[in-house]
Amino acid sequence: MSKTTVQDMPLRERKKELIRRAIVEHAERLFEMRGYDQITVAEIADAANVSVKTLFTYFRSKEDLLFQDSDLIDAILDALRKRPKKTTPAQAIAGLLGQLAREGRGPAEELAKYQRGYGASEALRSRLLRLWADYEESIAQELAREAGLAASTVDSRLEAALLVTLVRAFTWREMSNLAQQAQAGSTAAITAWLQRSARRIERS
Repeated sequence: MSKTTVQDMPLRERKKELIRRAIVEHAERLFEMRGYDQITVAEIADAANVSVKTLFTYFRSKEDLLFQDSDLIDAILDALRKRPKKTTPAQAIAGLLGQLAREGRGPAEELAKYQRGYGASEALRSRLLRLWADYEESIAQELAREAGLAASTVDSRLEAALLVTLVRAFTWREMSNLAQQAQAGSTAAITAWLQRSARRIERS
């Protein structure tokens, strides 16, 4: 839910949304400072000035604090649906990811922050795999819809798996290294990699 809509909510719903956001913001800050595995739910609740019981009324688990919205997959599907006729799915997704990198505080900082907070966590790996599988399913269905098919096929699923790899790359240690090597945290190296990778997927 975007911040611009919070003021339009009824007071009760507005308070609940602000509490939810506070919990997420404090959780992310703590994870990035000390690492996901080193932070307890009790510490997150204390930082957000709520009880552990209250936290669990908003989130079922610590993992859910990281996987609590669908903004990215929604943006990916939107980019696919709205792309110009001659733009391939790979080009559309590479363009979106490049735009998101440019809108951040700098790819080197963001990727280093991710690796510091979450990259070493074994606990998150299985959840990330489920997330990528869900992305793959959604993209495969969208590609099948564009082709006029009632359901995804092995071809649309294969293409979806390749496209999801572009997204997954931003959790790789190697991508963080690439960003660190770029001058002044420039997005140029990442954008160039995305474009090259999109062409490889198209050739596939």
